[in-house]
Amino acid sequence: MSREDYEAVIGLEVHAELSTKTKIFCNCSTKFGGAPNTQVCPVCMGMPGALPVLNEKVVEYAVKAGLATNCTISKDSKNDRKNYYYPDTPRAYQISQFDKPLCEHGYIEIDTKNGKKKIKILRIHIEDDAGKLNHDDFSGDSLVDLNRAGVPLIEIVSEPDIASSEEADAYLKKLKSVLEYIEVSDCKMEEGSYRADVNVSVHKKGTPLGTRTECKNMSSFRSISREIEYEIERQIDLLEAGERVKQQTLRWDDVSGKTFAMRSKEEAQDYRYFPEPDLAAIKLSDEYIQKIKESLPELPESRKERYLGEYNMTEKEVGIITASKYLSDLFESASEICGNRKSVSNWIISDISRILNEKEMDAKDIPFTAEQLAHMVQIIDKGTISSSIGKKVLEEMFENPREPEEIVKEKGWAQISDEGEIRKVVSEILEANPQSVADFKAGKDRALGFLVGQAMKATKGKANPQLLNKLFVEEMNKMS
Repeated sequence: MSREDYEAVIGLEVHAELSTKTKIFCNCSTKFGGAPNTQVCPVCMGMPGALPVLNEKVVEYAVKAGLATNCTISKDSKNDRKNYYYPDTPRAYQISQFDKPLCEHGYIEIDTKNGKKKIKILRIHIEDDAGKLNHDDFSGDSLVDLNRAGVPLIEIVSEPDIASSEEADAYLKKLKSVLEYIEVSDCKMEEGSYRADVNVSVHKKGTPLGTRTECKNMSSFRSISREIEYEIERQIDLLEAGERVKQQTLRWDDVSGKTFAMRSKEEAQDYRYFPEPDLAAIKLSDEYIQKIKESLPELPESRKERYLGEYNMTEKEVGIITASKYLSDLFESASEICGNRKSVSNWIISDISRILNEKEMDAKDIPFTAEQLAHMVQIIDKGTISSSIGKKVLEEMFENPREPEEIVKEKGWAQISDEGEIRKVVSEILEANPQSVADFKAGKDRALGFLVGQAMKATKGKANPQLLNKLFVEEMNKMS
């Protein structure tokens, strides 16, 4: 049977760490990178008799996320104990939400090759994170760091509406963008504050859904796409061979590009949920929900529509810039300072995006300010440097951020605009390239571009390109 006879069904459970200053049930700091076990107390260490107190900011941030993803907000929810033992879960249970989550029945709209598609969100609930095991490969020992234990999470559970790795990637990136826009999570995947459990099943078209597998705690868009594609193929191969897919929790190995079984997949009853007796129910008023709704900032789709309506930009350009709150804020601030929106847009879409991809950096980690980007655009507009030198300045701003004028002065990159000096370079280039002169006179416009390119190369990109064009045309028109 052909691969086309099968279809995949994918659901994602996204865990986003909330950007509160303190943990969900105590006053310990949530700051990343502290020395092991220095941001702990009896509550988050699970000491007997230590009682949790719910951080109100966690509820506020969760409601914000629910409203931004078109969810219904529950005015009556509660916390539950999710019972399981693991060395980095000191209480031997997690405080989560089971049957009465804070947010339900939302959606996110993504762009696919077939147009817009709504991915439904089943629920968003709050819970506390586990600690972290640090494994020593030499001794074989594992040490527990509980700094992360009690850090507040929201878990965003999609319906199984996703049909491919491309759709999963679009959904995860869109959701990340929304959370960044409303500033409830920094979504730093490299720090584990935005990660996903990936559920995949396949079945023949027109038949009941297949058995699903789950891959836990994935924190790389590329790895998630690879895992989904591998798992789809693996399950199809099993079914084609007449075997059955086992319901399992898997581990993804990025080096081999394969999944490996960890244990059989748990079901809700395995966790023996029951209401958390040490926490009161969460009761929200209409006024409270409305106040949070009114506080929501402009969201990606709204900003995208505004850009399309107000600025002369293409859908693709707007999509790239508004996909990241940080790029969008950089664009708006730099444009306002320098007054050249088109140039700022071009730099963000081309060179800045390219460098971010090459360095595998998130836009939030851009080291220079909007003012510095605006100043670079201004010195190009004034003719202090050329656009080609601007590329070098931008690279330097990524490596060692400082004022563009300082970089240009330090490197000696100021543009040559002295007509006498440039005319001398033009004469040398013309003398060395008689065939290009003949081509230009024969009406081949590309010859002029070649000559200008040679002159830019000779001056290490410092010659004023407009003046070069003018002088080349003048000199060649004089020649018989």
